[in-house]
Amino acid sequence: MNHLVSIKNLLSGFVLLALISSCSSSRKSTSRVDGPPPSLSKPAPAKKPEEKKETAKAAPFNVPAFAKEVKKGTYNIAFFAPLYLDSAFANSADIPGRTLPRYVLPGLEFYEGAQLALDSLQQQGYNLKVNVYDSKARQSVSSLIRSKALDATDLIIGAVNNPELKELADFAKEKEITLVSGTFPNDAGITDNPFLYISNSTLKTHCEALQNYVQDAFANKNIVLLRRNTTFEARLAADFKASYEKMQSAKKVRIKEVVWSDATSTDEISKYLLTDRTNVVLVTALDEAGAKSLLRKLSVSAATYPLQIFGMPTWDVFKLKEPEFKGLQIYYSSPYFNDKTDAYSKYINDYFRRTYKARPSDMAYKGFDLTYYFVRLLHNNGVYFNGMVETAPKVITSYNFQPVYLKEGEQTPSYFENKNIFIIQKGDSSDIKMNKQ
Repeated sequence: MNHLVSIKNLLSGFVLLALISSCSSSRKSTSRVDGPPPSLSKPAPAKKPEEKKETAKAAPFNVPAFAKEVKKGTYNIAFFAPLYLDSAFANSADIPGRTLPRYVLPGLEFYEGAQLALDSLQQQGYNLKVNVYDSKARQSVSSLIRSKALDATDLIIGAVNNPELKELADFAKEKEITLVSGTFPNDAGITDNPFLYISNSTLKTHCEALQNYVQDAFANKNIVLLRRNTTFEARLAADFKASYEKMQSAKKVRIKEVVWSDATSTDEISKYLLTDRTNVVLVTALDEAGAKSLLRKLSVSAATYPLQIFGMPTWDVFKLKEPEFKGLQIYYSSPYFNDKTDAYSKYINDYFRRTYKARPSDMAYKGFDLTYYFVRLLHNNGVYFNGMVETAPKVITSYNFQPVYLKEGEQTPSYFENKNIFIIQKGDSSDIKMNKQ
């Protein structure tokens, strides 16, 4: 995949500099695309724009703001992505070597997908004012907040990590603005913010989904969890065990927990495997080197013991082309699946082929998907669309945003999280979705 590294291709879309101009820019209208195909264009019947119309109703999730109906003629959206413009263009508008640094690409591709979604929606009649911010610019998120630049915002979408996520979340809670975290698989220590939506599910949610899947998918099984002796992987093992205790199923089988290291032999691991049933192996290693080290040990046992190996969401990008991995049944979990056969994906692919002479990355699809999904909710339901998120139609992937209550007896959610986890089998040419979502 080209990944848009070529300056000739990428900077044809890098009107971004003019658009963002240091750290932010407003976009009221645009003509950069021809618009989506007719099958995607379903504008709502024209209505007279209303400003700050509030109607009282029961408060969803015990959040008073969610009971308000606030519709506007124009909605203000703040979009954050790590574009690193100050670094990439440190001395001039020219890029050294005529190639963008690789660390710039994920944020840029997420932004390009989001911009395409915004352009498509605006051409369908959505009135939007969009401010785009480089979360890695010299002007920090905290300084933007202090300057009150974000005060009039109706929706924040961010591909941000810590500390920016925590700063934005605190601000969003104070101002009662919905914040969508697009890429960070962590709650950043946030415990009391019902205005936060986490789309890239936390590892705890992945562990629960994997636990439920393997317990239900295999009738006669031996479940072995392999972890290293680290605090982090011990915590993941605890999450698996907690989900086991919570699970209500007559089919569930207790997990055997095994601590391994590079010094652990194949024979030592084989002691926990059985020849007369499926051995479901859960692996908590997130890093590719560690995962492959363990897979090599397991590959030796595969001829004797029937194995089904389940790894972490980071395994989606692992290239398991080595001969010793051939024939292993390997799976991973993901909050996002796109077989690229739907109309939206084809539209994105056609646009990127035409504009950049390259295929869109997964980050571009995700940027389009999340932006289209939440901006459509905002346009159709008003500023406090939160009670409607669960019933919103999908764009590319299926989301299942559910309230998360971290504190015992909590009456309002700590945040909302996407609980829709796909179980995917790694294949030679393409990965295969195993569960129906």
